[in-house]
Amino acid sequence: MIEGLYEAHLPVKDLDDAIEFYTNLGLQVALRDEETVFLWIEKDKSWLGLWQGEEYKLPYHPSVRHVAFRVSYEDLKRSLNWLETKGIEAVPFGNRKSVAPFIRSHQSNASVYFKDPDGNSLELMCTVDTPEELQKVCKKWSITEWEESLKRLKLQDIYK
Repeated sequence: MIEGLYEAHLPVKDLDDAIEFYTNLGLQVALRDEETVFLWIEKDKSWLGLWQGEEYKLPYHPSVRHVAFRVSYEDLKRSLNWLETKGIEAVPFGNRKSVAPFIRSHQSNASVYFKDPDGNSLELMCTVDTPEELQKVCKKWSITEWEESLKRLKLQDIYK
């Protein structure tokens, strides 16, 4: 029955500033009124609603101020450079010190984080194929560590 996410919503201080930021990311304005704008993430499939108002002052919590955008693994590997070309700095996730993309093997996904001008948490995220041997490892792998681990596992398979 459920095929995907149609919409998500975030609070913003100023619609014009928010529109500039999100269209810079490649989203397209679909609808706008005085206090709300909807931007296509994928045209006719999913959009992001931005609501101007005092709610942008709410303290950050991922349950109310977070959106993850799906990207390919190859694009995630290039994401820091892409964000830099947009004038956006990546931010560390949780207690990590690095802003570089990382893999969560136990969730079979990879991410990099950044914020919009109102402090909303944004994420570029993809799925990763996780070998069974790594599915229960609760570690945040760098891309390099991940790819080296995959190579070692493949070499082990060859010599079995």
